[in-house]
Amino acid sequence: MKHPDVNIHASAIVDEPCQIGAGSSIWHFAHVRAGVRIGTHCNIGQGCYVGTDVQIGDRCKVQNGVSVYESVTLDDEVFCGPNCVFTNVINPRAAIERKDEFKATLVGRGATLGANSTILCGVTIGRWAMVGAGALVRDDVPDFALFVGVPAGRIGWVGIRGETLPPLLVGERYKCPVEGHVYLLESVSRLRLVTPEPPVRP
Repeated sequence: MKHPDVNIHASAIVDEPCQIGAGSSIWHFAHVRAGVRIGTHCNIGQGCYVGTDVQIGDRCKVQNGVSVYESVTLDDEVFCGPNCVFTNVINPRAAIERKDEFKATLVGRGATLGANSTILCGVTIGRWAMVGAGALVRDDVPDFALFVGVPAGRIGWVGIRGETLPPLLVGERYKCPVEGHVYLLESVSRLRLVTPEPPVRP
């Protein structure tokens, strides 16, 4: 076995060479292309597709039916809800080859992408941000932002554990009673974590 510490279902296809970290699982009918790097303790759900040279960090959960296309990077501890959608070209046409026009998409550490959300190529989803189910994201999402709607916009802020934070004034600090982290609203569009960020669990 090329990946002795990885659970790969018999119906899954894993093209070589690729790197899959210990403790990860590749489930029914998933397809992992050559050149992919998947970190440790990740879960790639049923019917998922992971495109060539995609990078996925540690402890990510990619739920059923998600296609992570070439040029998408998932940082550590990213959650991709069922059937969320990535794109890699802004204006695709079946009859026109545009592989040289792929735009990079980055999903920051700890971010959550809700079920059936759509992430247009070229955007960055900030660390610990949360995108609601069914949202259409066409602009960059700040760290800790809660984005919902079509097109998606910010309606609030969330903490590291996903708790919704109360409305804050610029310059105001808030200590979340659930997780203990302290946040500072530096501007109307920027929330910063004051306390140390938790380490990625081994």
